[in-house]
Amino acid sequence: MKNISGAEAVIRCLIKENVDVLFGYPGGAIMPVYDELYKFQDKVHHILTRHEQGATHAAQGYARSSGKVGVAIATSGPGATNLVTGIADAQIDSTPMVCITGQVASSLLGSDAFQETDIIGISTPVTKWNYQITKASEISEIFAKAFYIAKSGRPGPVLIDITKDAQFELIESFEYKKCKNIRSYFSVPETDPESLKNAAELINKAKKPFIVWGQGVILGNAESEFIKFIEKTGIPAAWTILGLSAVPTEHPLNVGMVGMHGNYGPNVLTNECDLLIAVGMRFDDRVTGNLNSYAKQAKIIHFEIDPAEVNKNVIADVAVLGNVKDTLNDILKFLDKNNHKDWIAKFGEFYEIEFDKVIDKEYNKKSGGLSMAEVIKSINDNTNGESILVTDVGQHQMVACRYTKFNQSKSNITSGGLGTMGFALPAAFGAKIGDPEREVIAVIGDGGFQMTIQELGTIFQSEAAVKIVILNNNFLGMVRQWQQLFFDKRYASTEMINPDFVAIAKGYFIEAKKVEKREKLNDEIKKMIEHKGPYLLEVIIEKEDNVFPMIPSGSSVSDVRLE
Repeated sequence: MKNISGAEAVIRCLIKENVDVLFGYPGGAIMPVYDELYKFQDKVHHILTRHEQGATHAAQGYARSSGKVGVAIATSGPGATNLVTGIADAQIDSTPMVCITGQVASSLLGSDAFQETDIIGISTPVTKWNYQITKASEISEIFAKAFYIAKSGRPGPVLIDITKDAQFELIESFEYKKCKNIRSYFSVPETDPESLKNAAELINKAKKPFIVWGQGVILGNAESEFIKFIEKTGIPAAWTILGLSAVPTEHPLNVGMVGMHGNYGPNVLTNECDLLIAVGMRFDDRVTGNLNSYAKQAKIIHFEIDPAEVNKNVIADVAVLGNVKDTLNDILKFLDKNNHKDWIAKFGEFYEIEFDKVIDKEYNKKSGGLSMAEVIKSINDNTNGESILVTDVGQHQMVACRYTKFNQSKSNITSGGLGTMGFALPAAFGAKIGDPEREVIAVIGDGGFQMTIQELGTIFQSEAAVKIVILNNNFLGMVRQWQQLFFDKRYASTEMINPDFVAIAKGYFIEAKKVEKREKLNDEIKKMIEHKGPYLLEVIIEKEDNVFPMIPSGSSVSDVRLE
């Protein structure tokens, strides 16, 4: 193909990578690419977000629900810098994403030109790779590398910055070859066969083994291999919030959630197990609590694709490197068929304690204000565990993760490592576009909702049938909980005077309703689910509803509080 512009080459690269949708916001420095987008509307669908941050979160939601690479596009300067929060979020949560930014002409670089910023320098710490294109001839090779790097090995975000003159420049001969390898970049480490045998030996000997799995199971498409692994060994398994949904909630070996607001048994028994097996998780501080007292009595096996995560926080006795889909499958032949009924029963005993002190009071509340758990229970009853749940960050996130029932993988989409308020609304419509056949329900706090509230416009314009549930306690709830428990109820700058959310939604031509009474809750959620288009339901909840169990910051996982 001869004499096409760099801008056209960009679009043709996207088409070659099977990109059929991208999220973005136009501006001067990226205008040539948008002009070409206009010509290729039949092949690439562009969704106009209301803010560039919204574009990145939408691309994340799309990637998480579809398993494809999400693509976001923006102009130079503030357009580019507005992408950074979403890029940082995607980096820490291992989400495959390619961000494209326009840049001032190469002759103006370094001159402080209008809307010039060093987005390469700014984004370097939070991207898997980035590159500035100044010549149109570079476009094909760089885009091929970008998509390969974004989706290979441990996925992550990549940023491509393109100067305006490179977009206008003609390419004499356009050719696109998908990238299959890059010198010195080893996306998946080789698995040492001895590590499999050593791990199997520890697993076969263990009397009280315990598994914690993370998002690596989902990213590696290893759900079936993981279930075979836990069923053959009979080992109880708990999840991190990004690992949630890889195993059905009701699976008998799924014992719940670990971490700061995880279940009582999995947290306490972490410090009683004799073998801790980490599968596709990175031992972050919210999971481990105080590292000085974390599972010191146990041998540690770490199944991991990223060598940088091994021995970073917790020293492994055996590290099994590689894609967990392969390593879990390969280890099966070395494992004895086993069960650990007495050990599993201990998790049941702790669950009963947690049920009596926490769950029953939240889940089956009879009087007073509505609890967050009651809302999640009603959503469960009306979706049968088949919907995609998208959550923001805060109390509602922990409650939703704790109580939502899931029957299939790729159903829980949230901001894990970065904890980005404002994530849920744009991520929800991205998830809906990524998997349009499934019901997508966004559960959001009143604080987080207002950080990206303008994306209601995107939902309306794109006709994405997202169901939005605002859990409104007129507080920044998680901050308030900490202020209550650790700062003598000094509620500094956490109480919110909120607008009329229903009126705002209707201003965006989205059906909306408010519910305050327990007896009306289920009917209103049923009505929301049955509605064909987007719908917003504001639920007024208990003002000082706390999330328990809770591990205070810096405490041991076994010091988990139930009240």
